[in-house]
Amino acid sequence: MLKQLGKISVVLSILWISHAQAAVAISAIRLWPAQDYTRITIESNQLIRYKQFTIKNPERLVIDLEQVDLNEILNTLNNKIGNDDPYIKSARVGRFKPGVVRLVLDLKTEVKPQLFNLQPVGEYGHRLVMDIFPTHPVDPLLALLQSSGIAVHAAVPDIASMPVITGNTATENALSTEPAQSLAIALPSATSEKNLPHGRPERGGRILIIAIDAGHGGEDPGARGRSGTNEKNVTLSIARKLKAQIDDSPGMRGVLIRDGDYFLPLDVRVNKARHARADLFVSIHADAFVKSNARGSSVFALSERGATSTTARWLAKKENEADLIGGVNIAEKDPYLARTLLDLSQTATISDSIKLAKHVLGELGGINTLHRGQVEQAGFAVLKSPDIPSILIETAFISNPAEESRLNDGSYQEKMALAILGGIKRYFAKNPALSKQTIAQSD
Repeated sequence: MLKQLGKISVVLSILWISHAQAAVAISAIRLWPAQDYTRITIESNQLIRYKQFTIKNPERLVIDLEQVDLNEILNTLNNKIGNDDPYIKSARVGRFKPGVVRLVLDLKTEVKPQLFNLQPVGEYGHRLVMDIFPTHPVDPLLALLQSSGIAVHAAVPDIASMPVITGNTATENALSTEPAQSLAIALPSATSEKNLPHGRPERGGRILIIAIDAGHGGEDPGARGRSGTNEKNVTLSIARKLKAQIDDSPGMRGVLIRDGDYFLPLDVRVNKARHARADLFVSIHADAFVKSNARGSSVFALSERGATSTTARWLAKKENEADLIGGVNIAEKDPYLARTLLDLSQTATISDSIKLAKHVLGELGGINTLHRGQVEQAGFAVLKSPDIPSILIETAFISNPAEESRLNDGSYQEKMALAILGGIKRYFAKNPALSKQTIAQSD
């Protein structure tokens, strides 16, 4: 009898060890709330198998995690949910049955969840991503108009109804069937090069909309400085200052593509700018290099034929890998992708982008060393809007200790934003904007 009990004990021990080895160990759980969507990522040493379903009255999302070790990290999820989360009210975690840990998210509204797994990349292990999207997303243009007291005098077209551009079709045909109207911006005659950004040029016709894209965010921190500064925080701070300065300029409004610490795929950034009917797209970054003495500001435009330098090619490759780091659900590609990121001749838009880049580069040269004295071009995915002049600004090298220090300084960030705005004003002074939606200030 004792012999039999001994054998049973050995078998149970083997089964327990086998189960312990098979259990998925959770190493981190992160939550990124935003108006666009809330993301939860669960990082682990192995791929997590899961099942999901929703329950109504009240709204709940249930996720069953298979063969996951219920540890203290998972139990911290509810503590990470703040009152300001737009979509998640609270979370409960517990052992549902042997081999299954159940997560229940109590929701504030009806949502459209997307769950997917990511393979290890960079500093991350396996990740289970839970994206909680609103069933009825906020329209970026209408939100801008409501917050700015602007009245819409024409319907804003749905991006899905925009015609596909082929060949060398004029850029304005993709935007509107209305005749292009000149939107002149007169520079004050007494204004010098130095104080141009402070000028308040006269505008007529309609409001100019500038899409401001703060690079990286959320799961994608971007480059890191020697003192631990994350690029995503610097870019968002400069973007917010630029928006404030644009909003303070009569006839102009800024739209933040990312207004918080969360991740946005590159194609989504482009689509948000197009849906907001932006006149310009400005993507803000802070460069990094293996050598800490690399320094200076740079401005890039899109290239159809390849990069203008080895550095530009390397940088474009690094920036285009943001989707791998941040985490994109490749099974749920944007349905408008084929209409938005078109592989076509974008001669007119690229030409305008280069003009804009030259003006901005000239203004940046007044506050910082230029890494190269000319505009560079490469295949940046975030610049591939076929109908919006788009530039990418590397404000400085965050890997350079001196420039990292300046990038963390609020007054220097204001100067950087002011220089970018100065370049934008100079561009519009010589390049009238095309006709898009007709909007005007409300009384």
